[in-house]
Amino acid sequence: MKILLAQFFISLIHSLRDLTPIVAVIAAFQLLVLGQPIPNLFEMLWGMLLVLLGMTFFIQGLKLGLFPIGESLAWNFAAKGSLTWLLIFAFALGFGTTVAEPALIAVANETAKVAIAGGWLENKPLAQQHYAYGLRLTVALSVGCAVVIGVLRILLGWPIHHLIIFGYIGVVIMTPIAPPEIIGIAYDSGGVTTSTITVPLVAALGIGLASSIEGRNPVTDGFGMIALASLTPIMFVMAYGALL
Repeated sequence: MKILLAQFFISLIHSLRDLTPIVAVIAAFQLLVLGQPIPNLFEMLWGMLLVLLGMTFFIQGLKLGLFPIGESLAWNFAAKGSLTWLLIFAFALGFGTTVAEPALIAVANETAKVAIAGGWLENKPLAQQHYAYGLRLTVALSVGCAVVIGVLRILLGWPIHHLIIFGYIGVVIMTPIAPPEIIGIAYDSGGVTTSTITVPLVAALGIGLASSIEGRNPVTDGFGMIALASLTPIMFVMAYGALL
């Protein structure tokens, strides 16, 4: 118990250190540049406290839960020796973590609202809901496929830069073909997938799998899945927009 409290206190100090520059910049511009008092000061301070505690608990959760789970599952699947189940698990992990990603949910809902305001989508609640949900599923499918490709890369020793180069060539080819309204959304979708839920589990899977396979280096082979998870949604969302 004492060890856990000590680890929590250390994480709290680190979170405070990381949050301090952001607070300092906002306060400096608000007070010195704009020359205005900070509005709702007590509410903002309460919010900052919640952010500080949230970051601390989240980091502790990653260290104690998500990273060990991802690595242990990778070890177990490698020991089982079943490629089919490993690929099924990789897809399910990428799909499940992404479809539940808070950043993706927020962006998909906001995108549907903007599409209605721009006249690109019918102004009906059901149409808005279907569009946002379809966007989430498309991105989740793309990340699931990206994790499968990442697992195959680790198993077969494919160079990561070849996959990235070919992927961006595909993005460049698809960009002039896709509807102009979807291009910006597609490019942003690659960023929102690599957030709080997806990154820890996917990264842990890659590192654990590379560590469990003889001849693979966790440093050179274990990383790279996040890059693939950021790349594939761009192509999938542009294809989604073209098919609408």
